[in-house]
Amino acid sequence: MTTGVGGSSFEAELAGLKPMTDGIEPIAVTEFKQRVARAQGLLRAQGLQALYLDTSTSLAYFTGIELHPSERLHGAIIPAEGEIAYLSPAFEEPKTREYMRFGDDVRCWEEHEDPTQLVIETIRSMGYDSGQVALDPQTPFFIVDGLRKAGNRFTFAQGGTITAACRQLKSAAEIALIQRAMDITLAVHRAAARALQAGVTTAQTRDFLDRAHRKLGMSTSFGAAQFGEATAYPHGVPHEQTLVEGDMVLIDMGTKVGGYRSDITRTYVFGEPSPRQREIWNLEKKAQLAGFAAAQLGAPCENVDIGARGVIEAAGYGPGYKVPGLPHRTGHGLGLDVHEEPYMVKGNKTPLAVGMCFSVEPMMCIYGEFGVRLEDIAYMTEDGARWFTKPAHTIDDPFGQDA
Repeated sequence: MTTGVGGSSFEAELAGLKPMTDGIEPIAVTEFKQRVARAQGLLRAQGLQALYLDTSTSLAYFTGIELHPSERLHGAIIPAEGEIAYLSPAFEEPKTREYMRFGDDVRCWEEHEDPTQLVIETIRSMGYDSGQVALDPQTPFFIVDGLRKAGNRFTFAQGGTITAACRQLKSAAEIALIQRAMDITLAVHRAAARALQAGVTTAQTRDFLDRAHRKLGMSTSFGAAQFGEATAYPHGVPHEQTLVEGDMVLIDMGTKVGGYRSDITRTYVFGEPSPRQREIWNLEKKAQLAGFAAAQLGAPCENVDIGARGVIEAAGYGPGYKVPGLPHRTGHGLGLDVHEEPYMVKGNKTPLAVGMCFSVEPMMCIYGEFGVRLEDIAYMTEDGARWFTKPAHTIDDPFGQDA
């Protein structure tokens, strides 16, 4: 039997979990203000008059305000010079002010009014009669369309040159929140592996992943579980599976701490690994470590993908995205979103820089047999790349219990 897999139960593991929330430090107001100042510097450098933020994770990044998107416009405007202004339905103004961490300028619109006109009026009131406005990449089309009609003296640009440039470079405070989220999710991974028994279903396993995160003090989590042949599919299959001896098990999950995400995948065998399972698992780990080794300061992001994919292709798989092999990019950025800039993919020439956080997960997909994904998140420091979580140890002892 694989060390650290099986031998317990979901209920026994839940009973042993205790909250891991002590000492969590939220992002300070001073840091939010620094983010706004950095965005303003980028706006000026790019000849842009303002940045419109919709109800999105970018709004949360710059202001600390977390809201659910709806048909009502809610957001903020960061001008190239001057103070931030918040946008709110009039009847939501009291709630908006409760959420605000800094600033006091709230512009409101009534139910019968077109809120996109308010956006344009607000930008004009900041001293800009024309020019180019950067739009939050997550802005819905109906708002973009309204802005085009209301702001005929303005043109609009994709705001990713501002939002991504800021968000992809994490501060020490952000790194600390991500690290805590990773520690919590890895604890759930270990517990889930121990709890597996023949006959449990993927639905029962997913339920455990959520309950375990909540037992550790989290209010939200996501989790995916796949058994057997279903592990060959990167995002699973539409039918449930029941665990049997010899199955490959793939569990991918994460949570949020202070808004910041964790994302870890472990793949192992329930029982004794076969020679074929051992071969592919070892190849996957070799590819993951090659991707990590390619993550050098100043090197293009694509090098991570090239390094990992090169190992897989050298073993006779692929080439490129062909399966059996690695059918997708090697990694994605992580922060307030589970998938964000920068992406570790062919063609991405963005230089790796201090503060970038990204997954290294060159999944091996062999349809009709099984798949193996080992996913850990790395981040760039002055001394090079580091892992948030230590990669899986071996196929016989994935969590390094005997290491």
